Amino acid sequence: MLLSLPVWCAEGRAQLAPSPDAPPVSTAPAQASGNETATLKLNVNLVNVFFTVKDKDGRLVPHLTRDDCTVTEDEAPQKLKSFTAETSLPLTLGILLDTSGSQYRVLSKEQQAGDKFLEQVLKAKDEAFLLTFDVNVDLLQDITGDVQLLTRGMNKAEINTAGGNGAGGSPGAGGGTIPAIGKVRGTLLYDAVYLAGSNVMTEVTGRKAMILLTDGQDEGSKTKIGEAIAAAQKANVPVYVILIADRSFYADVGFGDLGYKGFSAMKKMTEETGGRLIDVGSNSKKLEEAFQQIEDELRTEYAASYAPSNAVLDGGFRRLGVECRGDGLRVQVRKGYFALGTRE
Repeated sequence: MLLSLPVWCAEGRAQLAPSPDAPPVSTAPAQASGNETATLKLNVNLVNVFFTVKDKDGRLVPHLTRDDCTVTEDEAPQKLKSFTAETSLPLTLGILLDTSGSQYRVLSKEQQAGDKFLEQVLKAKDEAFLLTFDVNVDLLQDITGDVQLLTRGMNKAEINTAGGNGAGGSPGAGGGTIPAIGKVRGTLLYDAVYLAGSNVMTEVTGRKAMILLTDGQDEGSKTKIGEAIAAAQKANVPVYVILIADRSFYADVGFGDLGYKGFSAMKKMTEETGGRLIDVGSNSKKLEEAFQQIEDELRTEYAASYAPSNAVLDGGFRRLGVECRGDGLRVQVRKGYFALGTRE
């Protein structure tokens, strides 16, 4: 993939522990002959499930117990190894900021609200990183718990089009998110999600989330939406999308109703990964409220774990289901995970 995302993704995070969904390997010495030592490898597959619960009025429900909820895998009930309400477990966030031509009227609003969110949400031991995506995918700040560094990176973001920085590029020629002729690179949204999931988040343990600020339009990614979703699922990371769409942009460049089609794709991505889509239009107040909703959800999560009754690690997709007893309770959880084999 000819992207500008540097090698920090592949190499800089290599020292981190494996994803909680990757079956860990333990080694124990066995009988040896001569100078040779044999080892016995034991696969212990443990699936971690993070989810939030809301009542029929959309309010978060924070005080459920193990007896209140059941977890199924491919409709088969699973015996829980653990169940806790996680309000203080360290959190890792990936902020993915759309800096394509279509966002030039709303970028400053995203930066202001993003700065405020990071100052509020990051607590001791929490970390975040910042990516931008347009005709390239760029790292503005590697994983850190330093809010000042993250804010500085956020404020460095600027609109980038095929015609150069600023909004002067021509839509349809790589300068916007709508191609007029042929297949061009305009907004590498799916590439950004795939890289953040497979190169960064898969190496991070514990609670984590991706937050996309975008109008939802992808143009020119090498990655398909299904591959981007799978990367997030394999990394056990929910994707939240704050849909901040300047719809007048599409009318101004002459595409009218044909231009904007980002809602349905982002709804699919968030639902499949256990996140949520929040449509704020281009309203600054709604944007701040969206960040507050995400913070509240991330601080009111439940964490459950189980050893699957189907222990075959064949790489197949297993569908997850979580139900909690109560009048009209609704659970927000990823749709499933991939039963991956042991990583050597």
